[in-house]
Amino acid sequence: MFKRILLAVDGSEHADRAAEKAIGLAKLQGAGASVELVYVVDAKKSKSDVLKYGDSDTATYKRKEMLQVYEAKLFNKGIKSETTVLFGSPAETIIEHANDGKYDCLVMGSRGRNEFQTFVLGGVSHKVMKHVKAPVMLVK
Repeated sequence: MFKRILLAVDGSEHADRAAEKAIGLAKLQGAGASVELVYVVDAKKSKSDVLKYGDSDTATYKRKEMLQVYEAKLFNKGIKSETTVLFGSPAETIIEHANDGKYDCLVMGSRGRNEFQTFVLGGVSHKVMKHVKAPVMLVK
């Protein structure tokens, strides 16, 4: 039923818990299941990352380092996976990618790293949940 799972991550605690749920779903499906990790580099945050780490190469390395944690979890559980890094507004980019990819399910944390933006603009997860065509599992 959920063979193609899209897992949206951002390195937050909610994303960590979402990864565990995605692993559980994939394991229930057996050998044919796969998980695609998707991480969206927010254009607004990208500039601050470069300033924080000193250069864009280091910022890119830090993102890859964060994603490797999720990749290792999937690998250690014997789940086929791939990783996609996209650039843009997180909600809109995840929505477009999920709807274009014909996934069976999208799993993501109910909150991400930017709680102020969630308070002012509405959460990424809320927007995604409303517009993605596949079932969406939000993990607290």
